Amino acid sequence: MRNEELTCGHFVNPFTDIGFKIIFGQPASKELLITLLNELLAGEHQIENLTLLDKENHSDSIADAGIIYDLYCLTTTGEYIIVEMQNRFHSNFLDRTLFYMCRAIGRQVENIREKRKKERELRTDEPMTEEENDLMLREEKADYYGARYKLSTVYGIFLMNFREPGLEAKFRTDTVIADRESGKTINPHFRQIYLQFPYFEKELNECETLYDKLIYTLKNMQHWNRMPDALKEQVFNRLEELAAVANLSMEDRIAYDKALDRYRVSRIVEEDARRAGWKQGLEEGREKGLEEGRAKGMAEGLEKGMEKGMEKGMEKGMEKGMAEGMKKGKNEEKRAIARNLKALGLTSEQIQAATGLSAQEIDRV
Repeated sequence: MRNEELTCGHFVNPFTDIGFKIIFGQPASKELLITLLNELLAGEHQIENLTLLDKENHSDSIADAGIIYDLYCLTTTGEYIIVEMQNRFHSNFLDRTLFYMCRAIGRQVENIREKRKKERELRTDEPMTEEENDLMLREEKADYYGARYKLSTVYGIFLMNFREPGLEAKFRTDTVIADRESGKTINPHFRQIYLQFPYFEKELNECETLYDKLIYTLKNMQHWNRMPDALKEQVFNRLEELAAVANLSMEDRIAYDKALDRYRVSRIVEEDARRAGWKQGLEEGREKGLEEGRAKGMAEGLEKGMEKGMEKGMEKGMEKGMAEGMKKGKNEEKRAIARNLKALGLTSEQIQAATGLSAQEIDRV
């Protein structure tokens, strides 16, 4: 963990839940959010305007009560956009994002008239009158059965401050519903974009596009005292104004300080667990490996010495035995590390990434 992560910079940390919402989730930041989304969807879709929707809890059970989106938007052309910042790894993250997408799509069919009402109000920027609302309630449910299932596109954009084992080791992953053989998109209304920030390694002088500059800024701004001179575009002036800690209201500042404390504690706990697991596993594995290596080396050395002469046999036997013993010791060392990481509560995917062992080997330790 870097020392600057323990200091309070001039700008809010966008990897905290409240920090991300301060930057993108308030009415004053709508233009900034539109700019970010248009850069992400460049060449695919252009957003003219959007509104932030209520994220009321429609959970079917108490267990789902905490499952809501960071941002939920509706564009003037009828697309729904889910935006979420996820700071740390948890199991089944990809399944959760799929659940979010399916939930948003299902809501369109469940609340078809509410969907039409919101789309109409966003296009006209005016609330519906009672007369217009009554007219909508009286209109036929659908001209034909299939019309009920005409869907708007749902975009899921997931900003991740961790590496997800289920995705390729790269910054951006785009998913669509497509034919497996041809790659042709079958349904254009289901779209996901995953951004793994640890894989974005460009320096500012390598960022030539506004898209790269925005990503670079989000990754690094919590460590800055001011915006770099190279960020001259107007969007960064607006970002500087919105994200300055000094500009927060008293209520937002208290909430942000609490969120920042949670962020720091979680990073420290993860770092300590990782170091403790590695240290103990290395010590146990090295000790056991050396012991087995010496024993096997002595046995093989004695056997070969009887055949080819004690002096030559002992020399070669010890060499081969020690090599095989060290190899086995390294494997035992990995297993010992895996046992400790498992005891510390890390998932199988995290242990695989740390040790190189397979899921089956981890299950057997």
